[in-house]
Amino acid sequence: MSYNPQNPLIVQSDYSILIEVDNSLYEEARNDIVTFAELVKSPEHIHTYKITPLSIWNACATGHSGEKIISALTHYAKYDIPEHIIVGVGDFASRYGRLTIIRDESYLVLKSNDHYLAEEIYQNKDVRKYIEKRCSETEFHVNPLNRGLLKQALIKAGFPAEDLAGYVEGESLSLSLLNKTRSGEVFTLRPYQHEASDIYYANGHTHGGSGVIVMPCGSGKTIIGMSCIAQIQSSTLILTTSVTSIRQWIDELLDKTTIMNDQVGEYSSKEKNVRPITVTTYQILTYRKRSDSEFEHLALFDQRNWGLIIYDEVHTLPAPVFQMTASLQARRRLGLTATLVREDGREDDVFALIGPKKVDIPWKVMEKQGWIAKACCYEYRIHLPELLRMPYALESKRQQFRIASENHAKIDVVMDLLSQYRHEKILIIGMYIDQLKEIARHIDVPLLTGSTPQKKRDLNFNAFKSGKISTLIVSKIANFAVDLPDAAVAIQVSGTYGSRQEEAQRLGRILRPKKGENQAHFYTIISRDTVEQDFALNRQMFLCEQGYEYHIKNI
Repeated sequence: MSYNPQNPLIVQSDYSILIEVDNSLYEEARNDIVTFAELVKSPEHIHTYKITPLSIWNACATGHSGEKIISALTHYAKYDIPEHIIVGVGDFASRYGRLTIIRDESYLVLKSNDHYLAEEIYQNKDVRKYIEKRCSETEFHVNPLNRGLLKQALIKAGFPAEDLAGYVEGESLSLSLLNKTRSGEVFTLRPYQHEASDIYYANGHTHGGSGVIVMPCGSGKTIIGMSCIAQIQSSTLILTTSVTSIRQWIDELLDKTTIMNDQVGEYSSKEKNVRPITVTTYQILTYRKRSDSEFEHLALFDQRNWGLIIYDEVHTLPAPVFQMTASLQARRRLGLTATLVREDGREDDVFALIGPKKVDIPWKVMEKQGWIAKACCYEYRIHLPELLRMPYALESKRQQFRIASENHAKIDVVMDLLSQYRHEKILIIGMYIDQLKEIARHIDVPLLTGSTPQKKRDLNFNAFKSGKISTLIVSKIANFAVDLPDAAVAIQVSGTYGSRQEEAQRLGRILRPKKGENQAHFYTIISRDTVEQDFALNRQMFLCEQGYEYHIKNI
């Protein structure tokens, strides 16, 4: 067995990769392996990545080959790579591109590179139902309406299709980015934003035009989205998570591009404006009066000849929008997210229907380059008061979690932190509305929840941004796509069990770059020796895996 002690990688037989951080080749090696392996955890000294079929297919979609992947692993490995890993990576990589989808006049053609695979696919009942006719040993006619459904079936069969059928151009739209914002500031794309939009667009080639860009909160994914619109020059439908986010997209478009007011429309419960650029929410698209009723607003997908559909926070994409997206494969599609982690495990559907991951820049890389704030994370553990111990002991686990989460003693810790950071902008974030109302009464600051009218939300968000108020209490409405650039401290008083996705989004609220030390602080307050502490471990591990300092203090 060969041994290269200066190398930073250990490739293990379970398809995991360990990489030493304190190694002179660390950055060079990490930049190579991040293209074909998923980050699992990144604490201080040893980071762990995992090779999966999906991670290999994502790499192949951006031009990597199995040989190139094995070459990178061999180049940086301390020890010989297990033989079955070499074989397995080659097998995963060989599966991508063996099936292609091309256009043939009014039909699509699914082509295989050999007749054995063609026969295997044809015999798969989940694939065969989307095939209209067999044209030859290796070619099949497919109805264009079944393009997305076929791709879903193929990836679940273990043979993802490379979609080269192209896109409709959509309704023409003239839009460019400004060199100076309408508010008077100099505006240029950051280098990584420029590169990300170029990789996505791929000079208009069929290899581009569909895919996902993964970058931390605060890195400017909205800017990348606008740059993609400018490259494609076509009408665009933007799907996002809230009315607040709708208005932030519209504000950014009007401030930083040549688009005019009458060319941008909000499509929400209050307004139904369908314009060359239309911004809506997943909630409005999935609204229906009863569980057995039709979705009333999915027709928006057909109300203009869209050239691009942007899925903001694509990891939250609800099932009905997945279903509609399956029929939109002729439109260019762009997914934006800080994390591709889906609590429902449907990452393969994102790959099949939105497209492969095109760009993925780790949080700590952005932090090191100064594009997002440095963050320290703290977990404060407090006692559950004596009067709550017996009620807690007698309840179900779900109710125990709520009792622990709503522990009244958390208010004292919140008050101490507010005093400690009285010169900073602070977000207090929680899950339970009664708890948040009680905190709001104690400290006399605005509380924003799902029932807060949009006008009041906007007024308070704007007051926070302008400095008129320095503290806001927010429910889950602030988990996604809320731009509060000066927030430097987040105090989490309750969360959704062990949701890694939520932890990433809440941390992201304070990661916008700051003046001065560019430092942010993220606090979680939990009840010690309860199920809340047990669930917090999952959230804690997510932060440690991203490489953040995590300090635990018993109070």
